[in-house]
Formats: sequence, C-alpha cells, structure tokens
Amino acid sequence: MTDTPVTEMSFEQAMSELEKVLGQLERGDVALDESIALYERGAALKKRCEEKLKEAEEKVAAITLDADGAPTGTKPVTGL
Repeated sequence: MTDTPVTEMSFEQAMSELEKVLGQLERGDVALDESIALYERGAALKKRCEEKLKEAEEKVAAITLDADGAPTGTKPVTGL
C-alpha cells in the first residue's frame, strides 16, 4: 500500500492499488488483522474509483448536453 491518501489519488492510482490489495486478499496469506486493514483500504479505493468515474461522466454530460439537457449534436471524441 502507498502512503498517498486515497482522497488525493487519480483513478489510475486507485485502481492500480486496488488490484494489488485484491491480489493480497485472494492469496489468503495475510494475518486476520492485516486482511481487515486491506479490506478497508480496498473499500476506500473502490469508492474513490467510483467518485472519479462519476466526475468524468459529469464532464462528458456537460460537454454533450445543453442547458436544457438536450444533446448538443457535437461529434464524440475519437482516437482515445
């Protein structure tokens, strides 16, 4: 686990650490206390990923919808 607070992580950072946490838990070779700490960190990382995805969805909606919520007719970004 990194020392970076979860609330300061990018989506990519949180997802990367979450994958590591899941790997440790799946191996099952950690003590109960550490497993609980890993589970709690994983839950926080999952929440951070969900928050960052929600932010991205809101940005996309703001770009593609007008003030009334109707599509603006803009072309989607390609090549990402």
